[in-house]
Amino acid sequence: MALASRTAMRWVRLRSPCPATSSLCMPSWLPAGAMACERLYSSRGKDKLDMSVYPVESIRNFSIIAHVDHGKSTLADRLLEITGTIAKTNHNKQVLDKLQVERERGITVKAQSASLFYKHEGVNYLLNLIDTPGHVDFSYEVSRSLSACQGVILVVDANEGIQAQTVANFYLAFEAQLAIIPVINKIDLKNADPERVEKQIEKLFDIPTDECIRISAKQGTNVEKVLQKVIEKIPPPQCKTADPLKALVFDSTFDHYRGVIANVALFGGEIQKGQKIVSAHTKKRYDVNEVGILTPDQQPTHKLYAGQVGYLIAGMKEVTEAQVGDTLFLYKQPVEPLPGFKSAKPMVFAGMYPVDQTEYNNLKSALERLTLNDSSVTVHRDSSLALGAGWRLGFLGLLHMEVFNQRLEQEYNMSVILTAPTVPYKATLSSAKLIKEYGQTEMTIINPAHFPDKLSVSEYLEPTVLGTIVTPHEYIGKIITLCQDRRAVQKDMMYIDEHRVMLKYLFPLNEIVVDFYDALKSLSSGYASFDYEDAGYQPADLIKMDILLNGNPVEELATIIHNDKAYATGKFLCERLKDAIPRQLFEIAIQAAIGKKIIARETLKAYRKNVVAKCYGGDITRRMKLLRRQAEGKKLMRKIGNVEVPKDAFIRVLKRQTDK
Repeated sequence: MALASRTAMRWVRLRSPCPATSSLCMPSWLPAGAMACERLYSSRGKDKLDMSVYPVESIRNFSIIAHVDHGKSTLADRLLEITGTIAKTNHNKQVLDKLQVERERGITVKAQSASLFYKHEGVNYLLNLIDTPGHVDFSYEVSRSLSACQGVILVVDANEGIQAQTVANFYLAFEAQLAIIPVINKIDLKNADPERVEKQIEKLFDIPTDECIRISAKQGTNVEKVLQKVIEKIPPPQCKTADPLKALVFDSTFDHYRGVIANVALFGGEIQKGQKIVSAHTKKRYDVNEVGILTPDQQPTHKLYAGQVGYLIAGMKEVTEAQVGDTLFLYKQPVEPLPGFKSAKPMVFAGMYPVDQTEYNNLKSALERLTLNDSSVTVHRDSSLALGAGWRLGFLGLLHMEVFNQRLEQEYNMSVILTAPTVPYKATLSSAKLIKEYGQTEMTIINPAHFPDKLSVSEYLEPTVLGTIVTPHEYIGKIITLCQDRRAVQKDMMYIDEHRVMLKYLFPLNEIVVDFYDALKSLSSGYASFDYEDAGYQPADLIKMDILLNGNPVEELATIIHNDKAYATGKFLCERLKDAIPRQLFEIAIQAAIGKKIIARETLKAYRKNVVAKCYGGDITRRMKLLRRQAEGKKLMRKIGNVEVPKDAFIRVLKRQTDK
């Protein structure tokens, strides 16, 4: 009884009103955990930001673009520090690179945005910064980011000068008619030569040398000048708050508890919690639960206004509901949808299968959530006799494929089998039956199993790319030889300055997709850079090569290749299979065939018992009789025996041929 009364007394005391405020309060003698909990709730209830104090005229939306490793993320860190968005510490390295794969590889994979508040000449400005990836495989992220901007900071390394991706990113911004601020970074390095880089920028991009800003993002030198130039040179967004709501979804992520979080750029109107919005793509209606800005963490606000960039949570539970490029508008106030983005064009295809088929549904949901965050990946259902049910995924390049696979493992704990990458071919059909079946005269071939026979096709087409190589002039000879080995056609050659050359080549895509970049780097001691863009399709002498085991074709190992490369590839695959397939009691013939013609062969010898071991002397006919009987048995066994290739052998042969 005494215990019960003591508990009741404690409860009464806990809920007693505070003498100062006459409201329920937490007494000071409570444990630290409860006090911390109280602080957490009081901080959650803190005042939301009022974004109405930033009219359209004082908003600047800009991106940072550059070649790989020229200091984009470091410059973004310094800008965040100068504007007071993050505290100034020695630990601020790649603050906007939040993914584990980005930290491990030291590259930016996802474009990340942050809102900065900056006072210039007595006026408060809202600067929306987007840090973009530098690698060619993620150029889709860059083009998407530029749609939400009015200007860019083009960063060039003072040591390395203009590289291939610098040129590609400049033209992306130039075609989008954005204001461009050239910034020369890393002037603190011993070998930095900013004068040479300024001349390169003037020669290639026609930007006067006096417009270039020399900075050191690492040490913070002259970074303040960059912010001032952003305010002076980049125009504010052309939109009005009085217009009806028009919001562009330029990125989205999935949260297990809150559903889809959409990153939006407002091209008109305003949005706040409680409003009903409609998606132009799905026509579904949602209630807005929360709006806010990214600083770079989520910071809720009362409203978002025209010209501002932020995030929106509206109870979208399905990953397919927040399509990147979609337009959101208020219920019963429809608007003309924004043009959105042209869909990404996959350059590389690979099969993806769960290691264990029981994991199929888990992998399916992981793929759906990850493709929401990376909309440039295309997904098609596929199945294989050896590997079971899976998908055929389209990627923008090989690094994109590796990063996607790494993110699946790290973020969703999924281990998968990824087959060797292939490229999409086309065939112009001449057979009336096939034209009727496909409904058009041209078919796209993603899977070698669907390769049509030569008799029903007038010509085969292979994808090509226009490659740009920037290299020091002493490596030109080696690089030209490499390009010729890859069936490339030279289109242009230009000296950027007295030491650097820019080469343009037309490459067949399948020649550069696996190991061209590695070969180029090793030939040029790491100094050459490479970038490519789609150049359409052109006719090619393509063939389908089958792999036969004892005369039976193995569907999973069929490949589409150019006729000139058939023998070398066939020999390589046969050798690899010989090492991968376990020996049997009968001989296995591993053959590479084009139609009925065998072009390469390896023989896997049988396990063989020594049947003459018991013969110790005697007539030779006895010995020959035993050997003949064994040969007949092996022959019969080979006729009825089935070669089953184990799954791990498939994986070893199908996965990327790194040791080629």
